Amino acid sequence: MPDASSPVRRHRRPRTRRSLGAALATAATLVAALLSWPGTGKAEAAPTAFVHPGVTVSRGQLDFTREKVAAGAEPWKSAYDQMMGSRYASLSRTPKARAVVECGSYSDPNHGCTDEREDAIAAYTTALAWYLTRDERYAKKSIELMDAWSATIEDHTNSNAPLQSGWAGSSWPRAAEIIKYTYTGNWANSGRFATMLRTVYLPEVINGSNSNGNWELSMMEAAIGISVFLEDKASYDKAMATFRARTAAYVYLASDGPLPRTVPRQNLDTREKIVKYWQGQGTFTTGLGQETCRDFTHTGYGLSAISHVAETSRIQGQDLYTTDVGERLRQGLGFHARYELGEAPPATLCGGTVHRGLGPVTEVGHNALAGRLGHSMPRTRDLTERNRPAGSNNLFVAWETLTHADNPR
Repeated sequence: MPDASSPVRRHRRPRTRRSLGAALATAATLVAALLSWPGTGKAEAAPTAFVHPGVTVSRGQLDFTREKVAAGAEPWKSAYDQMMGSRYASLSRTPKARAVVECGSYSDPNHGCTDEREDAIAAYTTALAWYLTRDERYAKKSIELMDAWSATIEDHTNSNAPLQSGWAGSSWPRAAEIIKYTYTGNWANSGRFATMLRTVYLPEVINGSNSNGNWELSMMEAAIGISVFLEDKASYDKAMATFRARTAAYVYLASDGPLPRTVPRQNLDTREKIVKYWQGQGTFTTGLGQETCRDFTHTGYGLSAISHVAETSRIQGQDLYTTDVGERLRQGLGFHARYELGEAPPATLCGGTVHRGLGPVTEVGHNALAGRLGHSMPRTRDLTERNRPAGSNNLFVAWETLTHADNPR
């Protein structure tokens, strides 16, 4: 959920859009800084030609899933039934678009926050349903949802506007990629939808956040997905550089040294400041997350966003799983899986008490790292299999057993 500590912004912001020019002007500086940052590896530039559909799921992955569902194979058949039985797949769903979505801390006030996120998930769900069934009623429903919002929304306001934009902005391009590049019917308003992503969502997320790390990771997931759909190389590069820096500062590796890495602009320049930012945790162990001692739920948001960006990057031809991003994801998933499965934490971890609830966030990372790359991840495997079929967290994660379980493509 959103961060209670976020500063509250009660006023409506002006409707005029912030220019992307100033934001993108810093992209080269960020990339250069990242290239010189030890342990993060080479910063990936945008592909010469974007692959479509290419946000979190590829055509090959969708074809694999379709084959498994058609054959009645498990766990894909159960995951498919779960998705098709959900409210997100309903053909009678009515979009609840609004001009201004106002989301305060912990979505209080909640003026369209839940409606927007769930309509975005529904657009992705019905896009998946279209591809797997070839029933064009689902493609038309996905288009109806996307068209309703692109015709209506103008702004996000209040303190959680950036995070809300990141969550909804992560789901919209997944849906749009599938529809635009696999549906042969008419989507007359696809250009208007692209304009919505460029003018309403991208300015809200592209500059990142100094809040807890799950904010910036989710925002960069949205920025990168939107950049793929828009084929916007400058935004892709800027978001990827921010993502790489935040990932290195979100999951600790022993190779980082005695203290975790930090994002320089946050000025966490003393041990005291770093420990406070890491929720009071002063003992650092490989796999620990910046929000572990807050709760596993928010940590799961961050790990999920890392896996989604890594998956999108792989589809686009630049495999982050073989860099420190992949190692941080592997260690982060394994570290949290052991306690999510019930192991008692030591007194040196969060004072001996953790707040579980990681969520349905392990399928993508486990499939990539254990399945395709062959890493041993026994605890993550056990948790992944226990949670199957993984559904939705009703924010920005949806149906990842269906799309990524044991998917070699």
